[in-house]
Formats: sequence, structure tokens, C-alpha cells
Amino acid sequence: MTVLCVCPDADAAAYYAEPIATELPGYIFQAVVLGPKDVPIITDPAEVAAHPELAAMGVMMHGRQEPVLKAFVDALELVEPDYGPQYLEYAYNMAAAAVRRILEELVSSTSWPVYTPFAKQHFGRGKAEGRTEGEVHAVLTVLDSRGIEVPESARARIHACTDLQEIDAWLKKAGVVQTVDELFD
Repeated sequence: MTVLCVCPDADAAAYYAEPIATELPGYIFQAVVLGPKDVPIITDPAEVAAHPELAAMGVMMHGRQEPVLKAFVDALELVEPDYGPQYLEYAYNMAAAAVRRILEELVSSTSWPVYTPFAKQHFGRGKAEGRTEGEVHAVLTVLDSRGIEVPESARARIHACTDLQEIDAWLKKAGVVQTVDELFD
């Protein structure tokens, strides 16, 4: 049996590479250790594109070095489109939290599509919140421009709604109702 120990920390890799005596007669345990010295530092986007699997491991091992991350993100546009997002996911999931934050910043500053879980969550939520706010504003603008009085309680109800389908329905009705109460019927 072989045990692979992946250690982004050089000291931890050296520690776990040492043989470990066991109570089993004649058996000494020794893990196969993959550490920073075993994974090259790749800072050339063309080399990253040629070996994206190795570069993803490089992000885990050497991701605190910004040139490694920059080359990785820049190369994603050179990798086959079906595989680039997958390599980004692999690298992101293997990376330490601090490295993930840097990756998120780099990805958000490029034209690269949104793929990491963090980006999906925040981009999607921001997009939905922006649409909701825009739709609510449109409903109130149509009612106000038609001279329909919108009491504070109705205004609060419209602002509190997060259901885009309901807000869309209100927007359609806002152009034809005579009172704000008809909007909610």
C-alpha cells in the first residue's frame, strides 16, 4: 500500500517524508510526499497552457507567489474552453484560503467567466439583487409617472419583495392599474 501525502508547506513535507517506525515487526512506514520542491514554479502563461494540470498543482504549492497565480489566470484563456473552468475549479479547491482570495481578485479583474463557488455565489446574488432593485424602482417609477398615489405601506411592501416573478407581474400591471391596491390583486 502506498500513501501519498500532499504538503504545500516545505517543512511539513520534509517531516512527513521521514520513515516512521511501527510496532509491526520489520515494517517501517514511509509515505510518498509531494511537496513544493516537487512541483515547479510556473510563471509563463504559455507553459501553464501546455501543462494546466501541473500548473493547478503549482497554484496549491506556490500560490502565495502572485506571478504563479497571474500566469495561471492569464493562461486559462489559452486552454481549451471546455477545460479552462475545470482547471480553475481544481486550483481553487486545492488552494489555501489566502490564495483563493487572490485568485478571486485576479479572476474578477479579467474577462474570465465566473466559475469558482465564491464567484458564482456572489456574482449570482449581486446580479439578482441588482435586478430586484431595478425592477422595484421601475414599478414605483411607472406608478409615480402615472400620478398614482403610493402610500408608504405599499412602497414598503414593494421594496420588501424579493420574488422577481411577482415584481415582474407588478411592473406589467403598473402601466394599467388605477390604484396601487389593484397592483396587489
